[in-house]
Amino acid sequence: MDSIAVDRFDTSRFEASRNRLASLAYRLLGSAADAQDIVQDAFLHWQAADRQQIKVPEAWLTKVVTNLCLDRLRSAQVRRERTTGAWFPELLLDGDPMLGPADTFEQRESVSLAMLTVMERLSPVERAVYILREAFSYGHAEIAEILDITESASQQHLHRARTRITATRRRGGSEVDPAAARRIIEEFLTAATSGRTERLVELLTDDVIALSDGAGLAEKLMQYDTPQRVAAVMRGGFKPTPAKRRLAGGAPALHYALVNGAPAILFVLGDQVLGAVTFDVTDDKIAAVRGIAAPARLIRLTEAWQQHEPETALISEW
Repeated sequence: MDSIAVDRFDTSRFEASRNRLASLAYRLLGSAADAQDIVQDAFLHWQAADRQQIKVPEAWLTKVVTNLCLDRLRSAQVRRERTTGAWFPELLLDGDPMLGPADTFEQRESVSLAMLTVMERLSPVERAVYILREAFSYGHAEIAEILDITESASQQHLHRARTRITATRRRGGSEVDPAAARRIIEEFLTAATSGRTERLVELLTDDVIALSDGAGLAEKLMQYDTPQRVAAVMRGGFKPTPAKRRLAGGAPALHYALVNGAPAILFVLGDQVLGAVTFDVTDDKIAAVRGIAAPARLIRLTEAWQQHEPETALISEW
């Protein structure tokens, strides 16, 4: 096999792992853009390596990507960004290959916005051990090799990660029927757009929380709690006004979608997603609402939407 054929073969081996590596990087970083950068850096490492000495390419690439992600998480710039209180995961539309494996509840939960936010409380190594174990089913011996730690250290990191996640996880442990979740969100939208505050309160859990990134303009995430306060904010946020339409550049359509595995309402004008409101649903009620409108957090979501065949809009002109 000549050198050109070898390069093509080795490139194809890398490409076969690209989606898996991207889904690993996304779970570790919570950013699709950063995940893509990491995978590209890994490709450069792959090209520069003596590939004949790499016995198991998948394991080698997993180690490279994981450690590049750890370097990113430990960087001073990222630490500053994530400690200001304005960090939020980048959104992924249902079907995006970066969502990765979704055969188990743990795999699906690991890309939920709630879990990605909770994992911010873990150390970089705890986060890596948890993701490698829960989302990718690596054994402790394999994790130890990837992270250059002992098996007992891997077990200890996993125990601490699980303990912290259990302590900070607001709700969880089961999945809601998709049809039931959609019904609840449609009821929420009807109540919010018609100004029915009492019905909104009925649809919210007692410990509901709402978060907004303020379209990326706020220094910190805006946070609201209590059903009454959240209902008031949602009623005001979903009420269309001429000023909002001028700011949006027109009257967007409101579509139902799944974002990071959770029900969501997307504000879409033409083929551009202007904003997303995602929901955590549990026990036939809404436990969390997240409003995201910062353009940087919607880039990949918009790209996926443009390749998507949407259902009829819930509201064709908002």
